[in-house]
Formats: sequence, C-alpha cells, structure tokens
Amino acid sequence: MSSPSPLSTQNDPLRQHLPEALRARVQSLRLAGGVVTLVLDGSGLDEAARAEAEGAAKAALGALPDVTDVRVGLIADRPAEPPKPKGPIIISVGAGKGGVGKSTLSANLAVALARQGVKVGLVDADIYGPSQPRLLGTEGIKPEAADSRMFPIPSPWGVGVLSMGNLIEPGKAIAWRGSMASGALGQMVDAHWGDTQVLIVDLPPGTGDVQLTMIQKHKPAGAIIVSTPQDLALMDAVRAIQLFDMVGVPIVGLVENMAGYVCPHCGEVSDPFGLGGAEKAAGEMGINFLGRVPLDLSIRLDSDAGKPPAAGDTLQGKAFAAIATRLADWLKVNA
Repeated sequence: MSSPSPLSTQNDPLRQHLPEALRARVQSLRLAGGVVTLVLDGSGLDEAARAEAEGAAKAALGALPDVTDVRVGLIADRPAEPPKPKGPIIISVGAGKGGVGKSTLSANLAVALARQGVKVGLVDADIYGPSQPRLLGTEGIKPEAADSRMFPIPSPWGVGVLSMGNLIEPGKAIAWRGSMASGALGQMVDAHWGDTQVLIVDLPPGTGDVQLTMIQKHKPAGAIIVSTPQDLALMDAVRAIQLFDMVGVPIVGLVENMAGYVCPHCGEVSDPFGLGGAEKAAGEMGINFLGRVPLDLSIRLDSDAGKPPAAGDTLQGKAFAAIATRLADWLKVNA
C-alpha cells in the first residue's frame, strides 16, 4: 500500500489549488497514492451547482503533478426529522380494592382539571365493571374510528372518554381472559387523543393482569391511589402503592374518600369509616396526601345522573378541584 503524500496531512497546500468558492466547503481532503479524496459540504446547492462544484474541483486538483485521480463527494445535512408527536401524560388512578370510589374520583378529577384549562381525556380501564359512561353522561354513545383507531367520545363536561361501557350492550357481562382485557385497554389508550395533554386512566381495583399491562406497556407518569379511611382499605391501598413502586411509577399521592358524613337534617358530622387514616398512612410512607372527599348523598345522586360534582362550585365540587390543583402542581414539576 502506498504511503500517503506529505500533502495528505497538510491540507492547506491542496486546498489552495481549489477555486476560492470551494475552499470554505472542504470537509476533508486527502492525497494518497496519487488519488485525491475530497469531501465538500453541498448544503444549499441544487443539482446543477453540485455538478459544477464537482467538475471545478476535479479540474483544479487533477492538474497537479502528483495526482492521478480525483474523487469528489458532496454531502449535505439531512433535514431534521420532525419531532414525533408526544402523546398525553398518563396518570393512573388505582385502588387496592373495589368500592372505595376510584371511578368517581377519576371522573371528577378529569372534569376538575378540564375546568382549570387542561385538555383532559379519560380511559375507563375497569374492563369488567365500566362506570364512566354513567358518570360522564355518555351512555348509549359508541365511539367512531379511523385507521383502526378509535376517537374518544366527547362528554358534556369537556372530557373525552373511552370505556368498554360504550362498546358493549348495556348490562352485558364481559367474560374475557386477561389477554383480551389487556388488548382492549391498549386500544383505548392508543386511540386518537389528538392534543389531549393529560390522560386519566381509571384502573380496575387490585394488582392483576390489566394493571401490569397498563404499567409495563404504557408507563404512566404517575399514579394516584384512592382509599377510604379504615384500616382494611388502607392495607389494600398499600399493596397498590407497592405495585407501582416495583415498576418505577411515581406515586402522585393518596386520596381519602368517604371521609366524614354531614347529616342533612341536623348538620352533625360523623365518621362512619374513620377519619385521617389515609393522611396518616401517606405520612408514614413518605408520599403526598392529596386531600379528602366527603361521604355525601349529593355526590352519589349527581354521579348517578351523569353530572359530576366537579363541574360545579359546591363544597363537594371544590373538594375535587383541590385535588386536581395538587395534581396539576405535581405535573408542572415531575412531567
């Protein structure tokens, strides 16, 4: 193999033989065994100008006495690829057991965030017990689809929603194995969410296949855990927290639901499920306590009527709004 000419390590003597307009475009220049290899920056040159530059370089360098061949390459920076559209930030709402008001919190949390100017969507991942169509007033409406992907159903409260309750006949039991349920969840999360900023996912209670698939495939930015104040519910809430901890999903915080009952007749406050248990547990585990939601008849009546309390400014609605504000604050720092 021929050793490189001294000119190959000192590019300036070769560069000076190029037309002045090409000198600033030199990326690399090498002479070895009589062969000059030249790489030029072709940015901004059309096809004719590139051919002209290549011809001028070959003519100038090919005239040198030590040169037997000139090889010219023109490169240009590839246009930057457009950024991939960023999907919505996923926040999962979970509970260690059923009956603690997780779905009611999910619906009202979504509505409260929407009222604060956030573009919010809601996925009802409780495949076997979907309740969001009733809570958000979308019963009987089926989602449209395009390109094998569904569009969320607009609710009257500014929140798009997808739920198995909108895909099956009312009252029909869903007898699916875990893989089928997980597949249905994936289709709802991967739907046409457009410019949705935050996607609230109402998980089924417990720590089974659907929860694991959701966490592993879609990786929520954070999780909110719902519990009632009594010890039995808190034990299950701790298991849900441990599930998210195991797979590295941050816990946004713990919500205490059904916390205190105000008698509509005498105004006396009682605590049938205890008081402060979730807040105490949050402190012991070192996680945020997001707030309390009272045990109130109006929440049940409004929820059954498809009118989320968070859509109004009642005391009950303000309880949900306060939790939504704490979530929004968490998102600003962590998402």
